Amino acid sequence: MPFPAGGPGDAMARNLAAALAGALKQQVVVENPSGATGTIGSNRVAKSKPDGYTLLIMNIGMATQPALFRSLPYNVLTDFDPIGRVSDMPMTIVARNGLPQNSLKELIAYAKANGKKLTFAHAGVGSAAHLCSLLFMNVTQTAYTEVPYKGTAPAMTDLLGGHVDLLCDQTSTTARQIKSGGIKTYGVTSKSRVAALPFVPTLHEQGVAGFEAVSWFGLWAPRGLPKPVSDRLVAALQAAVVDPTFKSWLTELGGAPVPPSLANPEALRSFVKSEIDKWTPIIKKAGISAD
Repeated sequence: MPFPAGGPGDAMARNLAAALAGALKQQVVVENPSGATGTIGSNRVAKSKPDGYTLLIMNIGMATQPALFRSLPYNVLTDFDPIGRVSDMPMTIVARNGLPQNSLKELIAYAKANGKKLTFAHAGVGSAAHLCSLLFMNVTQTAYTEVPYKGTAPAMTDLLGGHVDLLCDQTSTTARQIKSGGIKTYGVTSKSRVAALPFVPTLHEQGVAGFEAVSWFGLWAPRGLPKPVSDRLVAALQAAVVDPTFKSWLTELGGAPVPPSLANPEALRSFVKSEIDKWTPIIKKAGISAD
């Protein structure tokens, strides 16, 4: 897991590791060689021996790194063997409780009339939260003052404290605060409503047609994995995504494991290609770089 221990990605890795351990009948250990927007840990896996004992669990960053970095020490499409998709985690656009705009329509209208007066926090350049805010600005043709943080936790802390106006982050971070009334929400970013937040409408329902931003995870191995080893890992992943404990943990946070039919190499390979095509123009238009 190429992000720090204690974050949402780390929680995903550890819960998946427990499910995989049950399917493989052996321990699965999570390591966190973090830094450089996930590229340090990803590069370690790319350069590892393709024997099935070193795997990478990575999020949407796998599809955005080619646009964010002028040069990468690996090719995301050719230097890894995909095992399969793991999960989807919808996101929510939320705000500090004191923000006067009480509906998505009011928020968009105010932003269009007031330029960059509102602040939009995110968890760092290229993070899922940053990508969501860029997509929102692009689709709604609005602009905000971006406020980057070193991770989700400090961004949420400042939102709760009223120091920033808006944040788009995954439900694993926001659902608890939404339910407790600590923050207000303008909508979820998935195509359909989230079981954990059934009272929150989608952006699409509110007139932002076609808007979808989902934080997802996939599993990869170094390139050159022997087919018998790959087959065993794919079978273990397909067992993990239907594991009751893993499914329950994800559902409580507002996410969901993918069906076993998507937990396979071809599904992940084609999905990543489509995500690269989706996010690259948005990143290029914004002129952002993680270098």
